Amino acid sequence: MSLLTVENLTIAFRQDGTLTRCVHGVSFTVDRGETVALVGESGSGKSVTALSTVSLLGDAAEVGGSVKYDGQELIGAPAKTLRKVRGNDISFIFQEPMTSLNPLHTLEKQLGESLALHQGLTGAEARARIIELLTEVGIREPESRLGAYPHQLSGGQRQRVMIAMALANEPDILIADEPTTALDVTIQAQILELLAELKSRDMGLLFITHDLGIVRRIADKVCVMKDGMVVEAGPTAEVFGNPQHDYTRKLLNAQPSGRPAPVAPDAPVILEADKLRVWFPIQKGFLKKTVGHVKAVNEASLSVHAGETLGIVGESGSGKTTLALAMMRLIGSEGGIRFCGEDVHGWSTKALRRRRADMQIVFQDPFGSLSPRMTCAEIIAEGLGVHGLPEGQEGRSQRDLVAEMLDEVELPRAAMDRYPHEFSGGQRQRIAIARAMILRPRLLVLDEPTSALDMTVQVQIVDLLRRLQQKYGLAYLFISHDLAVVRAMSHKIMVMKQGDVVEAGSAEDLFERPQTEYTQALLRAALDVAHEGAAR
Repeated sequence: MSLLTVENLTIAFRQDGTLTRCVHGVSFTVDRGETVALVGESGSGKSVTALSTVSLLGDAAEVGGSVKYDGQELIGAPAKTLRKVRGNDISFIFQEPMTSLNPLHTLEKQLGESLALHQGLTGAEARARIIELLTEVGIREPESRLGAYPHQLSGGQRQRVMIAMALANEPDILIADEPTTALDVTIQAQILELLAELKSRDMGLLFITHDLGIVRRIADKVCVMKDGMVVEAGPTAEVFGNPQHDYTRKLLNAQPSGRPAPVAPDAPVILEADKLRVWFPIQKGFLKKTVGHVKAVNEASLSVHAGETLGIVGESGSGKTTLALAMMRLIGSEGGIRFCGEDVHGWSTKALRRRRADMQIVFQDPFGSLSPRMTCAEIIAEGLGVHGLPEGQEGRSQRDLVAEMLDEVELPRAAMDRYPHEFSGGQRQRIAIARAMILRPRLLVLDEPTSALDMTVQVQIVDLLRRLQQKYGLAYLFISHDLAVVRAMSHKIMVMKQGDVVEAGSAEDLFERPQTEYTQALLRAALDVAHEGAAR
């Protein structure tokens, strides 16, 4: 008997009297010690299929078919039965850790709640187990993190905490919804090794992802979903080695490729830093005496020309985002920063505000960075209300500029009055890019802009960013843990580790002839994730 059996699953949502079906007759099984992957683009029905297994879709959903855990029917099961199964027998790792973790509770309290509820562990016993779990998922110095709140962790660290919470009760089935999306390649490799070890304990794993390299590595079987249906399923080696469906072939061929256009020899320097340092004081006692520093960035030096991309890579917590925020003077720093030849530290508040139009940022989470109460047009035009129309656009309406920017990012003008929740992840990221681009900036900071996107959408966003860079001569600071995307986007690359720049140079040199052991380890980890499964 299979541990989890899904047969002819159908899911529909009722809204304003209308029933919209989003999953059509999905069937699959998960056995003990087996990993089954659900793959497909955003909106294909992967996540709602997983959530339906333990009735987490809410009252608006109408679920049909059968979902059995160890022979027990879960669809229509009493609430008491579902409470026992959830978190104990079947655990979830959700895609977005910041919305899944309580911002008001420390890590120790959140992990401790689960241990107390399901295992009766409290006090020193619970603390020892929490430290063990945090160590297992790759959190450095876990004892010092017990009192931390979610906002004090990087995105990758928050995801690792979510994984620790899911593993706390040693469930029979682990359902992982994009669990490695925010993780750098080395930590990703650690998490995948951990999940592989769990398989050896007879745990069943249902793995939802858009990263086919990971599927190749860990999945025994794969179900390819499109428009709420499984269009192809079977052993991973067979499906990937000889795909039968056009959509499967499209997914397998969706890899960022090509290189950015060369930088003009006379391109001016847009941004440069000299021995930039960002240290955060550690204060203790009633008088808040400084007893040490968190050395987030140590003496980083760099330069970026017009039309050039500097890729910044490294593990979570290495200082990548902190460096970028310091360069834009969004956080304090020491050392030299020059923007278009001007000393940034010398700017007054008024001058800095005026210069903000020239330096824009696109954040990692396109949903969290867009106001749910504003329409697409209002979001894109917001900067115009603060900074005014860009040079040469005087006398034009904001709506006309928004319409032209939608054309630039390849979104329909008819979408202007829709809200963020009405767009896919890739479309929301295009809106975020349009919001930054409408001010005609000289510099664009891109903080993990493709990490949460499907492979096919990643390719589209990379192509879009390269086209905009070539057209407008933009300088990019491109922060990412995805080395395939970094290579497709970057002219130069800087590798960071624990606040230090360990290697920097041209993209070609760094990928072909890495000099430091750390860079070599990063590249090996990326190749392992991408190719190990192909040799299985």
